[in-house]
Amino acid sequence: MSEKNNSPEYTQKDHTPVQPKNSFRVILDLNTSGQRLDAILLKTLRDQSENSDLKNISRAVYKELFSSGKILIKGQRAKPSSTLAKGETFVDILGY
Repeated sequence: MSEKNNSPEYTQKDHTPVQPKNSFRVILDLNTSGQRLDAILLKTLRDQSENSDLKNISRAVYKELFSSGKILIKGQRAKPSSTLAKGETFVDILGY
């Protein structure tokens, strides 16, 4: 592991990434691997009821979140085409 992954700013004692300030966290718990992040995250955002702005997000704004680096997986900038592994994935959306 890199030093960044071991730093207290990045992970908590249970090895989950620290949630950035002013962000909305989504925990994706997948039974299969290989799903694209953009598709599964948009569906999850539209199904949730905790953040109405993200529930009703337009595709254009959603795309801009990716291109501006405001969607993070485990603390690192995510790409829409990222494929997800089976199990838990922590996604933080900055500014929400």
